[in-house]
Amino acid sequence: MKILVATDGSKFSEAAIRAMASQIVPRNTEVQILQVVEAPAYSAPPQMAAGYAPELAERRDAQMKEAKGSVAAAASVLKSAGFDTRTRVVEGDPRTAILEVAEEWKADLIVMGSQGRRGIKKFLLGSVAESVARHARCSVMIERMPS
Repeated sequence: MKILVATDGSKFSEAAIRAMASQIVPRNTEVQILQVVEAPAYSAPPQMAAGYAPELAERRDAQMKEAKGSVAAAASVLKSAGFDTRTRVVEGDPRTAILEVAEEWKADLIVMGSQGRRGIKKFLLGSVAESVARHARCSVMIERMPS
């Protein structure tokens, strides 16, 4: 079995990882832990030289470093539970990147946490978990933290 664990380093993702470790038998199971770093929603005007805004590159580098630490921590938890794990950090839109990596890797299951937003917050911010569940070509396990 191939399981893609989508994490964002939040307590919701940690809950999903703990739930997976307690509910799934690690024998013959490959796990890929994925974190998607969102690309900046803004860009420099075309007339500016490349590298004109070095703080953008520094911010991206800091986000990538934080994401690598987050997936390494998740891998440590799952390795100690007996899972064969690998990690991956990509840049892009989380909704599409998770689905693309799952499809490319031929995942049997996607595991992720959910913040459980409702109402206007869900409408304005969207739900990555809901989008993945609606469009994935494999099973999806969404873990919510107990209230």
